[in-house]
Amino acid sequence: MPPSPIRKLVPFAEEAKKKGRKVYHLNIGQPDIKTPEVALEAIRNFDEKVVEYSHSAGKESYRKGLANYYQNIGIDVDFNDIIVTTGGSEALIFAMMTALNPGDEIIIPEPFYTNYNSFSVFSDIKIVPITSKIENDFALPSLSEFENKITDRTKAILVCNPSNPTGSLYSKDELEKLKEIAIKNDLYLISDEVYREFVYDGNTHTSVMQLEGIEEHAILIDSTSKRYSECGTRMGCLVSKNKEIMASALKFAQARLSPPLFGQIAGEASLRTPPTYFTEVYDEYIARRNFVVTELNKIEGVYAPMPKGAFYTIISLPIDDAEHFCQWILEDFSYKNQTVMLAPAAGFYATPGLGKNEVRIAYVLKVEDLKNAVKVIEEALKVYKVES
Repeated sequence: MPPSPIRKLVPFAEEAKKKGRKVYHLNIGQPDIKTPEVALEAIRNFDEKVVEYSHSAGKESYRKGLANYYQNIGIDVDFNDIIVTTGGSEALIFAMMTALNPGDEIIIPEPFYTNYNSFSVFSDIKIVPITSKIENDFALPSLSEFENKITDRTKAILVCNPSNPTGSLYSKDELEKLKEIAIKNDLYLISDEVYREFVYDGNTHTSVMQLEGIEEHAILIDSTSKRYSECGTRMGCLVSKNKEIMASALKFAQARLSPPLFGQIAGEASLRTPPTYFTEVYDEYIARRNFVVTELNKIEGVYAPMPKGAFYTIISLPIDDAEHFCQWILEDFSYKNQTVMLAPAAGFYATPGLGKNEVRIAYVLKVEDLKNAVKVIEEALKVYKVES
């Protein structure tokens, strides 16, 4: 089981805090945006006498609410096409274990969300990576590269759109081409769309479920964690119109009994979040993105691509070993009694040796904190060059 590059440096961050240092957490996608009040109120007002199991697929009222949400954004699904899961993570695990058998292969553009590695271990399947490069801002690799990776063990393609960890956004045209490959080779096209609401610069998001003619091949992964800034509720869902996929996934859902009740209560209430909430959140993330990318690119030797979505970017640093640097900056460095926790990017690749000089940054802090964090990185690089 691979360690998480996002969390494995936590002991060093804890030690830094014990020394009295302020640690800016840019390593993890935990927004500091306030959870919608309507969700918090729903939990506070819970008045049932027993905290019961729900249906293994999730509360019917919640699934109907989710179906209505999807229909309002042009995704035509019924509540029976939805299984509520313990976070998007469980939805991904269910999708992998349902769509693939042990030893089967899944093609994923890298760098990718690091826990895809972990989920593939859970599922006893093999990730076949296709490398996107920071030099062209992590654009989707050519379709010929996907086709060249297909073997008789290939069963699925998985994309994250918008992407964690790169912030890339795949266009409708690109998804249409992936659709053609999926249909031609009888593959599932799994789309992790938990950052759907965070798309910038006038771009629009296309869901795999909006592509025509792919109903039997499409599997959507979703989550409330980032949309409503409620990561701790652990609410996600798996969505597909493929009845066989849903029937098989339900067996896994039954084996874990039911998704968390209070998470479902919060998730269902969150569907009533007013549109003004998202306007404010959108404006805040635009400001954070523009600030952090602009300021990082002013540092000598640093390159930070401009994300089109989500709230992450992978940046290159003028160093040879990002993992060593990320530990060193926590353990041995501080600037004005402040330091930064970053995620070494090597853990977001499946190909050994890649990402050695890259880190993932989550711009989930307010601009004032980002300002201090970027300054810490700038000063740390000056010292690190000398020490290394």
